[in-house]
Amino acid sequence: MKRLGRVALAATLALTVGMPLPVQASSHREAPFITEHPKVDGTDFYMFRSYEAGKSGMTVLIANYLPLQDSYGGPNYFSLDPNALYEIHIDNNGDAKEDITFQFRFQNTLNDLKLNVQGKNVSVPLRNIGVVAAGNDANLNEKETYTCKVVKGDRRTGTVASVTNAADGSATFTKPYDYVGNKTFTSQAGYDAYAAQYIYTINLPGSTSTGRLFVGQRADPFPVNLGEVFDLVNTNPVGPSNGELNIISDKNVTTIALEIPTDYLTNAGANPIIGGWTTASLRQARLLTATPTFSQPDKEGGAWTQVSRLGMPVVNE
Repeated sequence: MKRLGRVALAATLALTVGMPLPVQASSHREAPFITEHPKVDGTDFYMFRSYEAGKSGMTVLIANYLPLQDSYGGPNYFSLDPNALYEIHIDNNGDAKEDITFQFRFQNTLNDLKLNVQGKNVSVPLRNIGVVAAGNDANLNEKETYTCKVVKGDRRTGTVASVTNAADGSATFTKPYDYVGNKTFTSQAGYDAYAAQYIYTINLPGSTSTGRLFVGQRADPFPVNLGEVFDLVNTNPVGPSNGELNIISDKNVTTIALEIPTDYLTNAGANPIIGGWTTASLRQARLLTATPTFSQPDKEGGAWTQVSRLGMPVVNE
């Protein structure tokens, strides 16, 4: 639940990479259909030049999904959809079509941990059965991993290559378990240390430069108080900014964060302006099965079909 810094609303999605202009877009459950598919609901998109010391040549991309996560929302918590395709698109020549796409797919693995109950080893349905800490996730019953690929050109027909872990060359990354509470992680600091080990330095295909990658639960940075706004705009716009209850102050989102060399995103330096947006897609067909399993609760197939798109600031809201 570590809070991301809030970024001021921008008037356009275009990012002038020579200037540290922030870009923000926001959307929470903005349409009837997406309310039925919260795991693929894109909520926020941020794109800005890194303001960390020594990183002026880096651009940060942050895509948030699965809005309004309740703190300590057990027992299932908030894994992403293994049957979905999550994407961040970059246009670097001004034609409003993607030139670079970062694609994310997720997978959940059940460890089938068991406890001895009256002499019998019984499978436990919970996602963890004991303390979890940095370097020790043996008590996790479910592990969530993901891959990240870069597509150059059209998102479906372009050239595809995998992003890899600079430490070991692996193309599979781990998403940290959600912050379920202080008994599991001993403290907020304990969770911070646990989650920090999943900030990866990455190799980018076609480049000798490296970037950074993280996917995990973060505090919802959305600056609009949804409860008051949709209660007939029940707020005082001239009052103090902290004068009213923020109903989403304890809500979380799942963040996909990339830190990428700016030169990797621009059109070989020919155009210093880039645009960006996010999407989520599902397969066209879904068939429910009478014999579901953990790894295959249903059967899905067909072409990828876009169900969520986010680009311009607060347009959907």
